[in-house]
Amino acid sequence: MSASEPPVSGERGSAPEGWTPIRSQPGVGTVYLVGAGPGDPGLMTVRAVELIARADVILFDKLIPESALVDARADAELIDVGKIGGGKQVPQDTTTTLVIEHARAGRSVVRLKGGDPFVFGRGGEEALACVAAGVPFEVVPAVTSGIAAPAYAGIPVTQRGVTSAVAFVTGHEDPDKPETLIDWPALAAFPGTLCFYMGIRTLDRIAEQLVAGGRPADEPAAVIMRGTYGDQRSVRGTLADIAERVRDAEIRAPAITVVGGVAALHDELGWLSEARPLGGLRIAVTRARAQASGIAATLAGLGASVIEAPAIRIEPLDTEIPALDPYGLVVFTSVNAVTQFFAGVADARVLSGTTVAAIGPGTVAELRRHGIAADIVPPRSISESVLEELTARGPWGRVLIPRAEEAREVLPDGLRAEGAQVDVLPLYRTVAEALTAEEREAALGADYVLFTSASSARYLHESAGTLDGPRIVSIGPVTSDAIRALGREVDVEACDHTPDGVVAALLADVSARGAADDRDQ
Repeated sequence: MSASEPPVSGERGSAPEGWTPIRSQPGVGTVYLVGAGPGDPGLMTVRAVELIARADVILFDKLIPESALVDARADAELIDVGKIGGGKQVPQDTTTTLVIEHARAGRSVVRLKGGDPFVFGRGGEEALACVAAGVPFEVVPAVTSGIAAPAYAGIPVTQRGVTSAVAFVTGHEDPDKPETLIDWPALAAFPGTLCFYMGIRTLDRIAEQLVAGGRPADEPAAVIMRGTYGDQRSVRGTLADIAERVRDAEIRAPAITVVGGVAALHDELGWLSEARPLGGLRIAVTRARAQASGIAATLAGLGASVIEAPAIRIEPLDTEIPALDPYGLVVFTSVNAVTQFFAGVADARVLSGTTVAAIGPGTVAELRRHGIAADIVPPRSISESVLEELTARGPWGRVLIPRAEEAREVLPDGLRAEGAQVDVLPLYRTVAEALTAEEREAALGADYVLFTSASSARYLHESAGTLDGPRIVSIGPVTSDAIRALGREVDVEACDHTPDGVVAALLADVSARGAADDRDQ
């Protein structure tokens, strides 16, 4: 059956016509219904991360953490089946059809959902479809946003002396149902906290129904938008005015609404400052997916809304590592060079007795992870600096430089000019990553875009046709020169040519611009 054939019917647990229910049929893959948590990637379970890294196929929602797919296999098939309220929709029946179809083809399938798969995640429907189709499945629970978002806003959903019960309620029922399944009078009488999912557009009605059912109009209420994300925002009020406050604050989905006495604890227990240095800013990161998660997490922790637009991909080359006995010096120019080098050798003993130089603290740290302490680390993370350092310590005999296939020749040419015999060992190439129109638009619509390499700037320009729009932050002079060659001036250049240096330069620029705005007012 192909994806274009009639999808799974909407009945609970029914299988598509022509599919015979089976149990443990040889060759049938397993479906994993995986919760990705509420947004903060640090809240994903170990099991979820493990399955993402192993899956053949991943069908993912829009509300998963931005970095959730960074560990997916390079050859895994990633299918966006996200649903956005009021926006583009992928029918649930189509999603279920794809899940079953890929499993029946013998593939390991991860159905990755924001939050918990069994809490308003339609995981139960998909599990029943697996049962009916004879496909084995596993459920991987997660932290649900109804608990996590309030917690990040300083609101415990239960609290001794305030409430000992909590109810989770959908604020957006199936519009095709003839009548509501929510017993509003009973819900209003519920003696505890009420947490509503997906209720922003119906907040007026929710408040009216609760008050009509007997809840006090002055009962505390709070709405948390994008809970646990870097750009989390919250609004507190009462049932009488919370809808108006939400509109005034321009709060949008996704959001959780909390009703009950615990909502009043927001001011006392708010441990996460929502007025963070990068709060309200959209920052585009153009690093390769496998490398973007660290800087993305740092930016999110500072309050930014991070847009991952990986303009490049690291592609290993099938290069044999030569015997290292003839080399008195090995120079590692990047983290990727270290990673690919050690993928081709038995262990760190191959570098015994060899002087090792490294460009940049990231490269130094990656070497240390493999048991090697770099002997020479230049003060600046550019080839000119390491050349100056090596020249001062020379002369050198035979030198090996593991690096990218295409790179500047400053270092090998400079060492050869000093009399060294230099062998360049290409271990990987940097290639353009295909960006979707949505990713390109999001990157160019950001407040800032960060470039940590010349290639990421060139490939984004090649994909989008321009770099105009956001303020540009460059990791260093080589990347800045490449950006200027593309017709754009660099707004900010890091003094420390590292990812941490890029973040520091960004923070300094945001602070300086904020101070200038204050002076102008």
